[in-house]
Amino acid sequence: MNQSILFSDIQTWNEAKQVVLFPAQCCGALIQCQISKKALEKMSGCLLKDEQHILTVFSQCRFEIEELAEALIEDEAFDQTGMIEISN
Repeated sequence: MNQSILFSDIQTWNEAKQVVLFPAQCCGALIQCQISKKALEKMSGCLLKDEQHILTVFSQCRFEIEELAEALIEDEAFDQTGMIEISN
């Protein structure tokens, strides 16, 4: 694990975008990351019904999600807004 990339325990559900947002910090820079509901369903193997269920499953899959986000950050795979996106 790259110690220069840190993840906090903060995550929020964005209903409009159907994503969970979570921040990372790399070399002092704050990077907004997101995982789509579809990607989270695929990763967990279950149908996510409401915000509480989505955030619970996110927490259960957090290590795997953070590894994916870390790899994307290291590859500098930012979208046009500077965000890291994990999607299907």
